[in-house]
Amino acid sequence: MSLNQFIFLFITINLFSTFECQMSKEPRLEILPNQAVQRRPVNKPLVLTCSPNVEQKELITDLKWKDSYNNTINPKQYGSQPPIIYTESLNINQLMLVITSLSESLAGYFYCSASYANSEYLEEKVKIETFVGITFRDAPDYQNPILNSDYVVKCMVTASPPASIDWMRNGDAIKSSEKFIIKHDGLLITNVQESDDGIYTCRAAVIQTGELAERAIRLDVQIKPTVEPLEYRYEAIEGEEFSVKCLATGKPPPLIQWIKDQKDMSLADRFSVVPHNGQMSISRVDEFDRGVYKCIAKNNAGIAEEETRIDVVVKPKIFQLINITVPVHGESTLVCKSRGWPVPIVTFRRYGSMDEFRQGSQGDDGRITLEQTVDNEIWEGTGTLFISDTQRSDDGLYQCVARNKGGETFGLPHGHIAVEYPPNFDHMKDLPPVFSWEEREANLSCMAMAFPNATIEWRWNERLIREMQDKFLRIVEDGPRSDLMVTPASRTYYSNFKCIAVNKLGREEHIMELREGRLPPPVAQAKPIDVTATTITFEIIGPAYEPGLPIKSYTAQYKEERSLDWSHALNRTWTPDTPYVVENLRPQTMYTLRFAARNDVGLGQWSAIRVQGTPSRSVPQSPKILNQFTHQEEGEIPIASSVYSDKFEMTWSRPPDNGEPIDFYTIKYCPGSKINNVWNEIGNMCNEINYIAYTFSNQVLKDLTPDTYYQIELRAHNAIGFSLPTHIYMRTANGGKSEKSPNQYHYSSFSVTSFALLTTSLSQTCLILCSLCSLINIQ
Repeated sequence: MSLNQFIFLFITINLFSTFECQMSKEPRLEILPNQAVQRRPVNKPLVLTCSPNVEQKELITDLKWKDSYNNTINPKQYGSQPPIIYTESLNINQLMLVITSLSESLAGYFYCSASYANSEYLEEKVKIETFVGITFRDAPDYQNPILNSDYVVKCMVTASPPASIDWMRNGDAIKSSEKFIIKHDGLLITNVQESDDGIYTCRAAVIQTGELAERAIRLDVQIKPTVEPLEYRYEAIEGEEFSVKCLATGKPPPLIQWIKDQKDMSLADRFSVVPHNGQMSISRVDEFDRGVYKCIAKNNAGIAEEETRIDVVVKPKIFQLINITVPVHGESTLVCKSRGWPVPIVTFRRYGSMDEFRQGSQGDDGRITLEQTVDNEIWEGTGTLFISDTQRSDDGLYQCVARNKGGETFGLPHGHIAVEYPPNFDHMKDLPPVFSWEEREANLSCMAMAFPNATIEWRWNERLIREMQDKFLRIVEDGPRSDLMVTPASRTYYSNFKCIAVNKLGREEHIMELREGRLPPPVAQAKPIDVTATTITFEIIGPAYEPGLPIKSYTAQYKEERSLDWSHALNRTWTPDTPYVVENLRPQTMYTLRFAARNDVGLGQWSAIRVQGTPSRSVPQSPKILNQFTHQEEGEIPIASSVYSDKFEMTWSRPPDNGEPIDFYTIKYCPGSKINNVWNEIGNMCNEINYIAYTFSNQVLKDLTPDTYYQIELRAHNAIGFSLPTHIYMRTANGGKSEKSPNQYHYSSFSVTSFALLTTSLSQTCLILCSLCSLINIQ
């Protein structure tokens, strides 16, 4: 009950008591509650109210409370915290004694006194006796014994008078036994098992006061962690992810920690630990992550731990690969060093090749030896490539390859063996002479292959040109390339010049010739191979020419035979190896033609005159179909395929019109079948279209049948008539891309073939019937 509730109760009782007192005429004081002895528990509040029971209450003065030591109890000071004991006036005739928390030291008599009519002293006393109620001092609601241990279920009770204690489990009384021993401070359970889980009730009773109290205690048996054995060692690869799991059991489930060098790895960079399942993960392994790790499992019951070692496979890293320079026929030593764990094995391969050198001498080239060494102390592997009698072919880039179980790495940049060699002119031996004419400046370019680069000097007739002071001879640069610029002011300069290259390993000479260039001889032969009304195609056999001065083009000059003046003749020029066609000629006309060859010097002499006539106007030449054949086997009809199932785009080249312009093309296409490589046409299913001859020479055939063979015939037409036909066989695709109309019939290669066979059979049947009818009529 709170202090305010006590106050309200005592005020109510006081009102009734006052009313009763007014019935009595003897002046006195009354203390409420109206009991001479107030028996109260400690640590509880207490309120006692003193009021006069007199006829004239206004005559009461000096109303106050005193303790057992006759000390006046003062009221609470305004604005201060309430003391343990103080007085409080309810009105001028009532004074309340307030004890905020009763203690055993406050037990004893308390006195209420007052003066009545300044002549009569009134006093009333009350005795306060205290007792200690049942209090559970150390009795936690939840307790956790450890499996296989002795455990006292704590229940410390204080009371005055003392309380008696008994125990119950799940509502049943517990008797002392070997398993359960009731002690003053609790219940001892020996050799705790999981079966001892449950609700235990600690009950306290005070016989003198009749007080009864109980405390329900939940007992949850806990089990110390057990860690499953870890592998002795794990391997993680540098730069990659890694995880390891530590499994532990216990009750409650233990939380897992990973410790290395007394450091909690859940707080380390790149590490993460899941406490509930024991997984430790490394996002990117570093070589310094190697070492001994301890898995620690903890719960309220205890700690367990296991150790393991994590070894880090350090990927190879190449840290030394030095280029070398060696003279030809000397000894080469190329060294590559790599670091990693396990110590990497180092080898080499030529740049661009996947074949690696093997340990020891190379079987296909005994000059080359590979030596491999490892140093486990410093994690260093070395590969040394020895080449004796080094050749120019050994010059180039060499790739260092370091390899261990973590992977392989390649040296960048690559190692270079630079082989020094004396000058040579091997690349210039087959070069033609240099030509000049009409005093044109000629460039004799000399390039020496050498390492280190060679210096070049020029000699003419064994004289050093640089010292000759000849204004017609000019040297540009002196190595590794040098150009001798010669202006042939006289025929004496058409001569041989010596280029001499020198470096520290040797000397080499090369003769370069300057020749006078001449016009090409006349064309040997120009023979017509195709003559139309408007064109003549020639086969030209050119003249012989000197190396270095080739024929660049051929020129034909032509005019009508009746014209005697070549000044008005027409010219046609071709590059070699192209069709030599003279076009736009007049039909039925005789032409005079002559030919000449041209080189860098100029146009050569004209050949003998040739007279050639053109035929009269006629039908066009046959067009040439340009579609590619996609299905063609030896001995079979060539077949072109359409990527569409219902259309085909045909292209062709425009043929010569033979004197009359082509006005249109006729395209006829018929479905059919191919039986034993023989074409069988279904004539009554042919289609024919005319295509006006515009700029383009192509036509799309539409509304075709999928998976069907067609024979296509193309003819060109002019004012005189049709050309000879050109044929192509085509097959449409089987379904897929299509622009087919809904009402189009489908004729597969099988159905068309069957239809052709059926037609043939019907024809033969009709012939047999007709023959029978004729015999009958004769008879």
